[in-house]
Amino acid sequence: MARRQLLTSILVGIAVVATACSSTSGTDVATSTPSQEREIAPIFSVETSDGGDFSLAEHIASDGRPIFLNLWASWCFPCREEMPAIDQSSRAFPGVAFVGVSVQDSKTDAEDFAKEIGVTYLIGFDDENDVDDAYKPLGLPASYIISGDGVIVERIFGKVTEEDLAAKFAAHFDL
Repeated sequence: MARRQLLTSILVGIAVVATACSSTSGTDVATSTPSQEREIAPIFSVETSDGGDFSLAEHIASDGRPIFLNLWASWCFPCREEMPAIDQSSRAFPGVAFVGVSVQDSKTDAEDFAKEIGVTYLIGFDDENDVDDAYKPLGLPASYIISGDGVIVERIFGKVTEEDLAAKFAAHFDL
């Protein structure tokens, strides 16, 4: 009887993690919400994997490129699956700044995960939960396409592909 309870507990735990991690309702299709109003992206600063900092306010003021902001965690299976596509897209679209921020995760686990995947775009760590609290993702992965002047033009909840990103960037920007 104890083995049956243990097995049931493990299966329930797996189901909870899978549900919490993915907002795609069991499909591989990300849900996307274009912003109808001009919603200013919440300003944040995070420590980055290269030892520096990323500040959205400074980026908007000095760089001006649109931003693809991806919120992820090392324990999130769809995050693991989409990161190579995001990495490829970051090289294909130099006119967009790609920033991945680990949320709901320890810095050590996030660093190990990013190294394992081999991500080359900028990775930041939400140690104080400021980014998670400000953006309030419905699940992970969650991505936000932000214009060069700091307006959220689209939210994407679920896994993205290179094709998804190419289409979205073409729809929003002259790239």
